[in-house]
Amino acid sequence: MTMLQHRLDGPENGEPLILGPSVGTSLRVWEPQLAALARRFRVLRFDLPGHGGSPATPLSSIDDLAGMVLELAGAQGFDGFHYAGISISGAIGAALALGHPDRVRSLAMICSSTRFGEPQAWRDRARLVRAEGTAPLLEATATRWFAGPPDPALLDDLATVDPEGYAACCDALSAYDLRDALTAIKAPTLVVAGRDDPATPPAHARQLADGITGATLVEIAGAAHLANVDQPERVTAALLAHLPAVPGMRVRREVLGDAHVDRAIARTTPFTRDFQDFITRYAWGEIWTRPGLDRRTRSCVTLTALVAHGHLEELAMHVRAALRNGLTPDEIGEVLLQTAVYCGVPAANAAFAVAQRVLAETAPTE
Repeated sequence: MTMLQHRLDGPENGEPLILGPSVGTSLRVWEPQLAALARRFRVLRFDLPGHGGSPATPLSSIDDLAGMVLELAGAQGFDGFHYAGISISGAIGAALALGHPDRVRSLAMICSSTRFGEPQAWRDRARLVRAEGTAPLLEATATRWFAGPPDPALLDDLATVDPEGYAACCDALSAYDLRDALTAIKAPTLVVAGRDDPATPPAHARQLADGITGATLVEIAGAAHLANVDQPERVTAALLAHLPAVPGMRVRREVLGDAHVDRAIARTTPFTRDFQDFITRYAWGEIWTRPGLDRRTRSCVTLTALVAHGHLEELAMHVRAALRNGLTPDEIGEVLLQTAVYCGVPAANAAFAVAQRVLAETAPTE
């Protein structure tokens, strides 16, 4: 079997993550997400047959492509892996999840579908490209791929793709129909749709999400078929929320609550991403998980430290956390009363005002 051109990034001991491109693009279509994903994962990107550096080869089905990806994973020693694919590569991921459920730890299908239109349309496109190359596709593809300004490098990928390799992918897509198999996919699945995608509109994504048990659907505004290029930060955030969390994320959610953590993740920018990663790993993954103190005690210590330094906004957050960790309002009051002696009355006075407001907000209503 033909070995696909590929590239590896990220720590050698990171969990394996395979990223697949769309037809007509190369592995560089994932550049907008690479830095964020390669911090934690051993990222393997590949080129489809006849694309980038991969040789062209005949294809009869998406299963043929899935077999090539599986061979590539085996060559890297990936017994199991996470997988994310755009368009045709989302279909490859679904084929892997169906045929090799023991290997696929999670699945993300981006601007993909259960069926990419009528088979004859793909056969006609294959015939056109074999006869004239991809030049006749360039103008229409630019408006299909991008809601914003086109990426010239990705259009160059399409212009230079091997016509036989592109046509072979069209052949595989003409035979693809997942509609009756969705319920058999058991891997945790994320489905991402571009709201302005004319190739696989949001209705295609909803069909995937409705059919795959437990799937999460994210629709991205201002994005066409290459949603990860049009809206890179939003797609990156969706992938990071879907993929296994950094160490400590589970504890952070248990102590602070999903709503707070989800807001923090939504506000994350490239400038603050490293800091968010740091506090999750360091505070929540290394300190709050130590066995020497239970969470109630850690809440008491944390409340005291925040009062001492006057961090009132953080104090409000940790009053809520203390309630979640099992402290009663009376016990929180005792902690704050203790701070009046050792941190000062003005500090305790401000802390009581914050805590009273939080407790009033969280008090049960009849």
